[in-house]
Amino acid sequence: FQEKFRLIRANDDAAVLDALSFTAPKIRLLRSLTVEKKNSVQVLDFAAFSEPEYDLPIFCANAFTTPAQSIVVLDLNPLYDITEDRDYKDKYYRNLMPLIQKYSELLPWGGKITSESLRFFSPIVIWTIFEPTERNHHVLYSALMDYYKAWLQLTDQAAEENNKTKVVRNREAQHRYLTWRAEKDPGFPLLKKLIGESYAKVSLLPTFTIFTHTQFMLFAELLVALIFRIW
Repeated sequence: FQEKFRLIRANDDAAVLDALSFTAPKIRLLRSLTVEKKNSVQVLDFAAFSEPEYDLPIFCANAFTTPAQSIVVLDLNPLYDITEDRDYKDKYYRNLMPLIQKYSELLPWGGKITSESLRFFSPIVIWTIFEPTERNHHVLYSALMDYYKAWLQLTDQAAEENNKTKVVRNREAQHRYLTWRAEKDPGFPLLKKLIGESYAKVSLLPTFTIFTHTQFMLFAELLVALIFRIW
């Protein structure tokens, strides 16, 4: 992933793009894409997927910031429709409800979204639009760290699924999510403008790179640095 995208140059010379990814035990893919155009636009697209042997939610953090406003989605996206699969909902979200209770007033609901998108959101989703002040960005960074730690804890506790049928079902569920992101991602028009349509489509799909432990630690440091720079 890094090798493919490290030489990408934005069509707009004022924009800077950074892409990082890795895979590790239990983690099929963790990847981030940041776009920064000085005094104009800042974008973070960050996602984490478990191996299909685990039915874990997909960690998602998307932020689009201009001098006027910030638009954010932060969630542990369910693999399955939680309006129908109550067991899945209880398994992963019952103990996480304090998270949304903590941040719902600090990061108020951003308004109407499509019913199609709602299928991929969890009960703890943060979908918000706010003025990009230092205070609001501090709250958002705190929320991102809390949600990411929650996902890592779920990953650490997850038991491997040995039923091949269920593993295939998990893989197909991840594919449905990725297809939705590739076709409906609200950041696609911006990426298309910055780097062209072909690179924009590929950047929203999974690509895997195996990192050593040292490289993983470097990735973590770089990711935190990028988030601090954006927020």
